[in-house]
Amino acid sequence: MTNPFETRALAISGPVRDLVPVTPNDATDLADVAVALYVETGGAVEIDTVAGATRAVTLGDFAILPVGVKRVRATGTTAIGIFALTL
Repeated sequence: MTNPFETRALAISGPVRDLVPVTPNDATDLADVAVALYVETGGAVEIDTVAGATRAVTLGDFAILPVGVKRVRATGTTAIGIFALTL
């Protein structure tokens, strides 16, 4: 099978290499920084950005949040089906 990702340089503009399920946690960072989040069922999402800020946003169903995320906090997060888009 040919793998188009094998020799390509990683680009923040996409496509991403993986879509990783996220369990919100107030104390633990994601295993890999996400270049964006995907949310299946909308609601509030509280995140720590790669810039070091904590932000709260409200997203609709099937939304993509294109921001560098290092943590998704449990406190304040009501959205369901959160995935980290990673390189």
